Amino acid sequence: MAETVLVTGGNGYVAGWCIVELLKRGYVVRTTIRSLSKEPTVRSSIAAAADTRKLTFFVADLTKDDGWEEAVAGCDYALHVASPLGMNNSRNPNDLIIPARDGTLRVLRSAVTARVKRVVMTSAANAASPSSYTEDGVTDETLWTDSDDPTLIPYRRSKTLAEKAAWEFMKAVEGNTTLTTILPGAVFGPILSGDNLTSVQVIGKMLRGEMPGLPRIGLEVVDVRDLADVHIRAMTAQMAAGERFLATGELMWLSRRSLTARKVSLSGKSPELPHLHIISK
Repeated sequence: MAETVLVTGGNGYVAGWCIVELLKRGYVVRTTIRSLSKEPTVRSSIAAAADTRKLTFFVADLTKDDGWEEAVAGCDYALHVASPLGMNNSRNPNDLIIPARDGTLRVLRSAVTARVKRVVMTSAANAASPSSYTEDGVTDETLWTDSDDPTLIPYRRSKTLAEKAAWEFMKAVEGNTTLTTILPGAVFGPILSGDNLTSVQVIGKMLRGEMPGLPRIGLEVVDVRDLADVHIRAMTAQMAAGERFLATGELMWLSRRSLTARKVSLSGKSPELPHLHIISK
């Protein structure tokens, strides 16, 4: 009998590809959305890449308790991918921090109650890095970003605090549910829908000439399909329980990314992205 997996935030970029890969591998998939009005659009985007007959939708919001227990009841695993990205230009850090942290705890409480085998949570590579990137060095999963540093942007603080809250919660509860966290770099790759472009938006801005300049910034790029694959492998690998994994590709300068984007706009061909490197303990 096929196992059942809950993927939170089904209309999201990474979540969509997680759903696609799970369906291709024979899993029964549930996903959460904030309104059932989104179901036709999300289902249509997923259907372009996978058979959606084993996909069902549940209404649940990171800021509310309603719906989470129903969504996760009977599931074998949960991929907690949903997280606010701060695209509404709010200046209040709590607009990101509270839903990210409290939403994670809602998912974990429901998963533990439902006796889910494992929750895989999407964190971020910049939750395991120095506050400043001005110094050279090597980091791994043992490093935690200083969430008290006042110079942190709200997104980094929200991802760090949400992951810390997840580990603290799991240490305090009893049961057989385990936690694994995945910390990706900048996520690029093909899109399933234009409704939620997240990090891919920077490519669009380059193509449209909307960026006023090209800063000297390097990104550890990961293909979204590789990222979906590592979520699923972390979900079932016995030794992944209780671990956090950096999931990043090679560093790519923004200037190189810009050149690639322009070539794609002219040729119509998809670029080759760096393959995933998982840096384990």
